[in-house]
Amino acid sequence: MKINRGERLSPIEQDPQVRRGNFYEVNKGFTPEMAIEEAERCLNCKDPKCVKGCPVNVNIPTFVRQIADGEFAEAAKTIKATNNLPAICGRVCPQEEQCEKQCVRAKAGGAVAIGALERFAADYALQKGEPQEPPKPRNGMRVAVVGSGPAGLTCAADCAKEGFEVTIFEAFHKAGGVLVYGIPEFRLPKSLVQAEIDKLKELGVTIVLDTVIGRTFTLEELCREYDAVFLGTGAGLPMFLNIKGENLSGVYTANEYLTRVNLMQAYLKDAATPVITGEKVVVVGGGNVAMDAARTALRMGAGKVTVVYRRSMEELPARKEEVENAIEEGIEMMLLTNPVEILGDKKVEGIKCNKMQLGQLDERGRATPIPVEGSEFVINCDQVIIAIGTSPNPLLAKSAKNLKTSPKGTIIINENGETSIENVYAGGDAVIGAATVILAMGAGKKAAASIVKKLRGKHGS
Repeated sequence: MKINRGERLSPIEQDPQVRRGNFYEVNKGFTPEMAIEEAERCLNCKDPKCVKGCPVNVNIPTFVRQIADGEFAEAAKTIKATNNLPAICGRVCPQEEQCEKQCVRAKAGGAVAIGALERFAADYALQKGEPQEPPKPRNGMRVAVVGSGPAGLTCAADCAKEGFEVTIFEAFHKAGGVLVYGIPEFRLPKSLVQAEIDKLKELGVTIVLDTVIGRTFTLEELCREYDAVFLGTGAGLPMFLNIKGENLSGVYTANEYLTRVNLMQAYLKDAATPVITGEKVVVVGGGNVAMDAARTALRMGAGKVTVVYRRSMEELPARKEEVENAIEEGIEMMLLTNPVEILGDKKVEGIKCNKMQLGQLDERGRATPIPVEGSEFVINCDQVIIAIGTSPNPLLAKSAKNLKTSPKGTIIINENGETSIENVYAGGDAVIGAATVILAMGAGKKAAASIVKKLRGKHGS
């Protein structure tokens, strides 16, 4: 492997003026030649801090070196040793805040494009139909996983590989959790999610759909049937602005809007659950979900889309790449702006806002937004999408005896990922609140390791 001292390569992308009118994937990734050239930029550090920045501890230097040497299938195997969903992580993980942030090349030509290289290797393996390692022989123990999002899928895969009989219970009619209902097709093709789920089934995992734990079955019933239970129920309960006008026709939460479009295919003319497509759409929020909602609204036919966020660009929590893509596509970013009322009689006719200024830092280190006196103004719009965060659905906790939760509704766990109920584990957004796919995967992996260790010790296997 030679060292390339050049600048970081950017993946191929659809033209902004073309992609704003379709749901095809924006980022087309690297060609084999580009992947090799980018991988050759790695300096093979003796102390690879990039690995420390990865929540699932992927052996980054090894797989990057393998790509540089043209060993694409081997690179995929290296990644899959610790990351069960590499094609997904390569697309949606905030690498710039994790592995790439630690890369020493960041100061000389830009960090190695670790995320894009991971995606390349994973896509190569999927396209070539590379077989996965078979699971260990069944050990007679059973694990139930509640939720088929990234935390649940990861926990299920790791347990199945170790010989456990695993059943996933999913509330929706399709497996994948936030990967299918929350992230748009143009960022994460659903065929890739399905391919990863098919790989899980090859390991012997059973997936039971349309099943709500806490309603269809109780947690206590699962505990009687299974040796261990993992709760990866996510954070699907939307937060609201609590201002006048939120009940008007034309107001959606981002959860509902994205679920209807992504999972229920509301972009089709004969969709069973259509959505209103406003001519002038305002999206309230500054995270990745807000960017997803805004870019989706544009593709659904909106003439103008405006993102309203109460802090400045420096505090914007969305990934830099998503913000840049949104702006390139023509979405307006109206910063230091906070809604105070949604206007209209029966349907949305506008949204009244205050201009904001930044004050002292809060407990999280972010500048506190303060209204500017006398700065109220109205944005004309006919649709409002609220994307200010989510919290765990309280149904499971309310129906489960002795399951301890925090005041915010998140499930409390110990250092091993175990809840207040013995042999019941939890992880991901259900524990820490809405976060990233890779953090949820890390939690699922940690819980699986705890389950395997405890059950094997208990049964002497």
